[in-house]
Amino acid sequence: MECRANCGACCIVPSISSRLPKMPEGKPGGVPCPHLTADYKCDIFNSPERPGVCEGFMPEPTFCGHTRSEAVEILAQLQGLSEWKHL
Repeated sequence: MECRANCGACCIVPSISSRLPKMPEGKPGGVPCPHLTADYKCDIFNSPERPGVCEGFMPEPTFCGHTRSEAVEILAQLQGLSEWKHL
């Protein structure tokens, strides 16, 4: 499976405890990564600054579902976010 165009669920929903450029303390769940572009792409995708946790996250139906809204719902439930519909 390849990343779905215009999704970005994995860059918004999960918390990231690793240091990120512009977020040295990591990223809370439900907060868009500051490197997520308007078209839901990562602007540091090919950069050595991209955290290993991001590089290691591979798209698969278990986490991504069949649509962006399914991906958000699945990841939000795994993250324990109760207010996921606005993501």
